[in-house]
Amino acid sequence: MPDTAIDLQAVLDDIVTELRPRFGEGQVATYIPALARVDAGHFGIALRTRAGAEYRAGEADRAFSIQSISKVFSLALALRLHGSDLWAGIGREPSGNPFNSLVQLETEQGVPRNPFINAGAILVADRLVSGCDDPRETLRAFVSSLCGETIAFDEEVAASEAATGFRNVALANFMKSFGRLENPVDTVLDLYFHQCALAMSCTQLARAMACLCADGRNPLDGSQVLTDRQARRINALMLTCGTYDAAGEFAFRIGLPCKSGVGGGIVATVPDELSLCVWSPGLDETGNSALGMAALEAFVSRTGLSVF
Repeated sequence: MPDTAIDLQAVLDDIVTELRPRFGEGQVATYIPALARVDAGHFGIALRTRAGAEYRAGEADRAFSIQSISKVFSLALALRLHGSDLWAGIGREPSGNPFNSLVQLETEQGVPRNPFINAGAILVADRLVSGCDDPRETLRAFVSSLCGETIAFDEEVAASEAATGFRNVALANFMKSFGRLENPVDTVLDLYFHQCALAMSCTQLARAMACLCADGRNPLDGSQVLTDRQARRINALMLTCGTYDAAGEFAFRIGLPCKSGVGGGIVATVPDELSLCVWSPGLDETGNSALGMAALEAFVSRTGLSVF
């Protein structure tokens, strides 16, 4: 557990104070119209310790579009349903390329490099469609159970993504052409666009990620969400593949398993100790929250909490 001498609330408050002059830094995602209207000046941060203590600062309770953070939840659910068979169609290596690259997918015969790039997450969504009678509701209910509150889709964001997600449509059709998808492209993409449109706050995300720092157990109700091995595997993938093609920089500067989304959120785990989430909508050139990365670096510097 975190050193009891560390005042975690003071750490979060200090991070907000330090970064306040930089609020608004970066550019919001403009290729999704519903996200283009979000004010880049928002900032929130929250964490939950394995013992259940919660701390928050800034706009930690304001919901935002979690986007690719949802890939952690869809992967966890797919592992629950399919176990290690899931890996038959998805790699586990960093891509080193943009998260929506078509070139890499063609070179590798329609097999996604890992489950956190778009092609990989679309294939995971395909496996959820195969394994669930109502995959959209199953995923929503699963995420709700992890954070102990009812979570909803932002239908405006989902519609906005469906109307402009031409690259994702291309990725899905490309995989379908190689025989990698088991279900109709439109059905798979409907789930994918909706999972990205889940709306959650930093506080809710910190809670929902708690099973990854507790050997796969949901601390809210004691249920075993994942095996401890599966939880370790997801943490490993977050560290190596969770922040698009900036994963090496995140490991170097922060040293925690992280997963980002173009909505400006980043979740992180300190295995066996705590989970946290930071949100700032302005993105850097890699598609990661500019101030989110700065906040996580400041958190590690102040607390000494890192996997290294």
